[in-house]
Amino acid sequence: MEQLPTIHTDIKKVSGSQITAANDVLAVEEPLEIKLAYCDARGAQLKNISVTMRTPGCDEELALGFLYTEGIIQSPAEVSAVTAPKENAVTITLKEGMAPAINNLERNFYTTSSCGVCGKASIDAINTICTPANDYPYDGLTVNNELLCSLPGLLRSRQSVFDQTGGIHACALFDATGNLLLLREDVGRHNALDKLIGAALRQELLPLYKHILLLSGRASFELVQKAAMAGIRIVAAVGAPSSLAASLAEDRNMTLIGFLRGDRFNIYSGEQRIVI
Repeated sequence: MEQLPTIHTDIKKVSGSQITAANDVLAVEEPLEIKLAYCDARGAQLKNISVTMRTPGCDEELALGFLYTEGIIQSPAEVSAVTAPKENAVTITLKEGMAPAINNLERNFYTTSSCGVCGKASIDAINTICTPANDYPYDGLTVNNELLCSLPGLLRSRQSVFDQTGGIHACALFDATGNLLLLREDVGRHNALDKLIGAALRQELLPLYKHILLLSGRASFELVQKAAMAGIRIVAAVGAPSSLAASLAEDRNMTLIGFLRGDRFNIYSGEQRIVI
């Protein structure tokens, strides 16, 4: 049975001294267990990789995107099957001879804002598994300010689950002329981006060095890290970036935009790609 991204619930609305019965729509939040099946010298292995709280939908893309942005797989060619053996679970099976970079899971230690690890250590951990910033075959992407300022409206007009719930994150992928290519929503901002990158991976669009990523909220270190893994050169956020996100964007030669609202925005790094 397909899991829905929203549910209806009975509530009481208070307005001044008046209380009335009403019905509200909530974004569903459920755990998703991601497992990896592969063979090594010990034989067949089935490893629990992660349990993440997410909004149901695009679960296979989420699992693929997570494995890619964590550096565990490098290409969809490594994958032989993606299955959902039960509700709230996805298993990704690698082709024979493919060895996952399981040790890269240790990098998760650096990705929480409360970990207390210094910024340089966090960025160094990312750099061990990212493609070098100057190794992409093309870095001529530029975007003018008018096009950039038009993107939040395009994202907002397509946020179907947000329209119902008002409580969900979104990210969108645009080409250099402002065409919306992909959009994903989730209660977790990192899940929304993993879903988007997983979809791009399936469509063989990676690396995304000719594209623009728009985030509906703030730009955290983890989101910039995932964008860097996918080769994205321009990241724009409606909200604020964190200090470590800005440091990583600078280190990776990425353009980072924050507070993209109306006709205004801040450039935190990579101003050479913005044409005024």
